[in-house]
Amino acid sequence: MKTLERLVLGHLRPIVAPSMDPLQFAYQPAIGVDDAVIYLLQRSLSHLEKPGGGTVRIMFFDFSSAFNTIQPPLLGDKLQLSGVDHHLTTWILVYLTNRPQYLRTRECQSDTIVSSTGAPQGTVLAPFLFTLSTADFTHNTATCQLQKFSDISAIVGLITNEDDREYRELTQDFILWCQRNHLQLNAGKTKELVVVFRRCQHSPPNTSEHPGSGH
Repeated sequence: MKTLERLVLGHLRPIVAPSMDPLQFAYQPAIGVDDAVIYLLQRSLSHLEKPGGGTVRIMFFDFSSAFNTIQPPLLGDKLQLSGVDHHLTTWILVYLTNRPQYLRTRECQSDTIVSSTGAPQGTVLAPFLFTLSTADFTHNTATCQLQKFSDISAIVGLITNEDDREYRELTQDFILWCQRNHLQLNAGKTKELVVVFRRCQHSPPNTSEHPGSGH
């Protein structure tokens, strides 16, 4: 089955490439987690080093059971909007729906259930289908960006003069988009990092004038 999945992926990837999020760093050829970290740090540090200083706010989001939340009807619409033909779209939807599942441990076996949500774990296609299903929400301006690595997302706001409206609006829009797409945010792993560089406004003390120096 994995051989067939690789053939499908090889055919699917170039078709949907123009629709993929350029700031999704997972499951893409020749890029990875190091590129995601470097990109985030480069933009953040460049802003912090500007004259007058500034603030960087980063909101980290994590999805709960990300691959299990893929909705085949929504994904089918996104596949067709990305230029995937009806036959390949239908094959992918059949691959994702009406999947029998059961659990076996030693001599015991659970009842079989049929699942039509999510993607099979440990498969070749599941990670790419998830990144494709989240590719329609993107944002990248000079002062704010959304970047992703698989099921982890970070909204980075480069704040000047305490004007964080774009950052706050993007955060709210992203949360609403997650709700519409049945993506469950893990509140316990949602964290915000605020970085502020402040230059010292006072001259450092002259060590030669400390009491007891003998002068």
